[in-house]
Amino acid sequence: MDKRLLDILVCPVTKGPLILDREHDELISRAARLAYPIRDGIPVMLEDEARTLSEEEVEKWKDAR
Repeated sequence: MDKRLLDILVCPVTKGPLILDREHDELISRAARLAYPIRDGIPVMLEDEARTLSEEEVEKWKDAR
């Protein structure tokens, strides 16, 4: 994913920053505790398409940005 795109995208729920999880092709919103999928290089920024992060995943991304 292009760094410039990541810099302008925000979580549609919280309007907060997102973290790129390259391993799982997802954008992480710590504040909303959601992971938005990236399909064919396109972020799917719909709350209904996002999955809820587990407590372990929230902790994993605690210090990331």
